[in-house]
Amino acid sequence: MIGIIMFITALAMLLFGFPVAFTFGAVSVFFGVFAEGVGMFAMMPHRIWSIMNNTILMAIPLFIFMGIILQKSKLAERLLESMGFLFGEVRGGLAISTVLVGALLAASTGVVGASVVAMGVISLPVMLKYNYDKQLATGAICASGTLGQIIPPSVVLIILGDVFQQPVGDLFRAAFWPGITLVVVYVLYILAVCYFKKDAGPAIRMEGQVGNKMTQVGSALKAIVPPLTLIVIVLGSIFAGLATPTESSAVGGVGAILLAFFYKRLSWKMVIDSAMETVKTSSMVFAILIGATAFSMVFTYTGGDYLVEELMLNLPGNKWGFIGLSMLAILLLGFFIDFVEISYIIVPILAPIAETLGIDPIWYAILVAMNLQTSFLTPPFGFSLFYLKGVAPPSVRTTDIYRGVMPFICLQAFILAILTIFPQIFGFPG
Repeated sequence: MIGIIMFITALAMLLFGFPVAFTFGAVSVFFGVFAEGVGMFAMMPHRIWSIMNNTILMAIPLFIFMGIILQKSKLAERLLESMGFLFGEVRGGLAISTVLVGALLAASTGVVGASVVAMGVISLPVMLKYNYDKQLATGAICASGTLGQIIPPSVVLIILGDVFQQPVGDLFRAAFWPGITLVVVYVLYILAVCYFKKDAGPAIRMEGQVGNKMTQVGSALKAIVPPLTLIVIVLGSIFAGLATPTESSAVGGVGAILLAFFYKRLSWKMVIDSAMETVKTSSMVFAILIGATAFSMVFTYTGGDYLVEELMLNLPGNKWGFIGLSMLAILLLGFFIDFVEISYIIVPILAPIAETLGIDPIWYAILVAMNLQTSFLTPPFGFSLFYLKGVAPPSVRTTDIYRGVMPFICLQAFILAILTIFPQIFGFPG
């Protein structure tokens, strides 16, 4: 039972606000020394060395760098302005534009915090100005901002590729259609809400329109085509098997710099600042990974994984009982802890059990990724909620944001259920 007590202790410390990486490290050292002594950690340097030499994980800082460069080149502003001109006259058009821009940002930057903040700063005031329903506006921004968790190139998918020991390119391909389905469902939901509640998202005529419709379309294409080209090059090279995700991430970084030059935003200061932010973000991810590695080592040694495996393998319903309970556990944990901790602590325990039950690892990894996406939306600790509240006008209350995201959480759960029950729809084996 030492492993179970260790897990509960770590979870309690996280809820009290202790830093994630140091919590896992400290708890593993305390319980490891208690169970075996310092000798248990003799192989820890070799584990850290293998993490640092993992070529799959090299893609994480490169994709983060690509996303930060594109963020600083004001990509979100250009896309939102262009989409606003194209869809503003449709009822709910600004919310639809926000979702479509969120999808493009997800496929080009993948930085959830940056996407939510950018759309919160630019899109939310415009929607409020035209009397959009606060809950619809905030829900659309938070939900579309988290699409970067499932639409490739996603840091979550790279991490899960390492945990499940599956090619990241296969995960990218498998996640593409579920991600697009989420976008379509969000748009249909917004259209339905605005159809039945006409004042929720009134149709508007965007101010500041210059020239005829063809001029506006040309301006929109100028904003949309360059990032779309980068997306096609990065993801297309992976899907076609011409490059590994690590190689494509390097191409994406160079492409982001070229786009910044194209938009006349490139400067040495921007590149240096982006590199520094990349180092900080990547250091956080790898610090958590090292702490989680120590935690998993002690948890396994003390037999915690055996107890969990025994419980999961003896559930009623065989593999369906395991899938149901594991998805519920990840969903509930997402209310309180971040996707990185879940990916490195919980998923490594579940992955071998899924393999034992004969569950397709790619399919199960996509289920986990879609479930982890909700961790950014679920109150009380959903990071997207905090990002948006930090930039929202005082008239937008926290309760407005919480209520606004609830329908989108239900939509995610619905698509997750469809993917679970009817995997053939998305190209997975039944």
